[in-house]
Amino acid sequence: MDVAPAPAARRIARPVGLLVLLGVLAVVALLSLAYGARPMGLGDALDAFLAYDPTSQDHLVVRSLRVPRTLVGLVVGAALGVAGAIMQGLTRNPLADPGILGVNAGAAVAVVLAIQLLGVASAGGYMAFAMIGALAASVLVYGLGSSGRGGATPARLALAGAATAAMLTSVTSAVILSDQTTLDQYRFWIVGSIAGRDASLLVPLLPFLLLGALIAGGMGRTLNALSLGDDVAVSLGQRVGRARMIGAVAVMLLVGAAVSLAGPIAFVGLVIPHVARALTGPDYRWVLAYSLLLAPILLLGADVLGRLVVRPGELQVGIITALVGAPFFILLVRRRTLAEL
Repeated sequence: MDVAPAPAARRIARPVGLLVLLGVLAVVALLSLAYGARPMGLGDALDAFLAYDPTSQDHLVVRSLRVPRTLVGLVVGAALGVAGAIMQGLTRNPLADPGILGVNAGAAVAVVLAIQLLGVASAGGYMAFAMIGALAASVLVYGLGSSGRGGATPARLALAGAATAAMLTSVTSAVILSDQTTLDQYRFWIVGSIAGRDASLLVPLLPFLLLGALIAGGMGRTLNALSLGDDVAVSLGQRVGRARMIGAVAVMLLVGAAVSLAGPIAFVGLVIPHVARALTGPDYRWVLAYSLLLAPILLLGADVLGRLVVRPGELQVGIITALVGAPFFILLVRRRTLAEL
C-alpha cells in the first residue's frame, strides 16, 4: 500500500536527507570516541585507528572502552527508534512507545528477581534475564490484547500493555522495597546506560536484532495501510490481525534486545518517529528509515553530553534523554493537535 504521491521536492529531499543523517551520525560517533571523562581530542581518537600505539593510554581507552560503548549506542538507538515507529503505526497512537507492550516492565521484574533469588550481579546476567522478561511480557500482552472477538485492536493492546505494566511494576516495587541489596544493584540498571557495556554482549543479541530489523524493513507498506484504519486496510487486502502480530514480534525482538543491553531508556522510541514524520511525511517506509538513523544520533549525542556536563563524572544516558526528550515532546504536543500527530 502506497500513500499519496509525495511532491517532487520531497521525493528528492528524502534520499538526500538520509545521506545527511548518515554524515551527522558519523560525526556524532566520532565525538563519542573522542570525548569523555578523560580529556582527549578528535586527533587522538583517530590516531587510535590510524596510528595505533599499544603503550598509549588514550588509544587503549578509545579501543577498549569507547568503541564498544559507541557500538552499543548505535545498535540500541536504532532498535528503539524503529520499534517506536512500528508501535505508533500499529496502534495509531501518537503517544505510543515500546513500553506500551510491557517490555520495560517485564525486563525490570526479571532483573529484580534474578538479583534477589539468584544473586545475579553482572551485566551479562542482567542482559539474559532482561531479554527473557521482556519477551515474556510482550507475549503476555499480545495474548491478552488479541483474545476475544475483534482480535488485537490498538485499544486492546494499549489497555493490555498498561495493565500488565502496572502489575509487573508493583511486583518490582515490592521486591526492591523489601531488599536493600537488590535495590542498590537494580537502581543502576533501571536508569538506562550504555557505559561499561562490552561489545561481546552484542553477539548473543545479534540474531534477535537482525530478525527484528528484517521484519521491520518489510512493514512500511503494511503500516501505511493500517494508518488509514482497519476497515480500509482490510479492503486493501491486509490481514490486520496477522499484520499486528508480525509487528508485535518485531517490537518484542528489537526492544527486548535493546532493554536487556542498556536498560530502559526513555523517550527515544517516543520522540524520534515524530521527528522522522516531520521530515519525511506520513509514508512509513521513509519514517522507518529515518528513525533508524535519527535515534542513534539522539542516543549517542545524549551520551556524549552526559559525559561532559559533570566531568570528570558522568550522567547516565537515560537521564539525559529524559531531560532532552520531555520538553521537546511537550513542545511538539503544544504545537500540534493530537489528531495532527
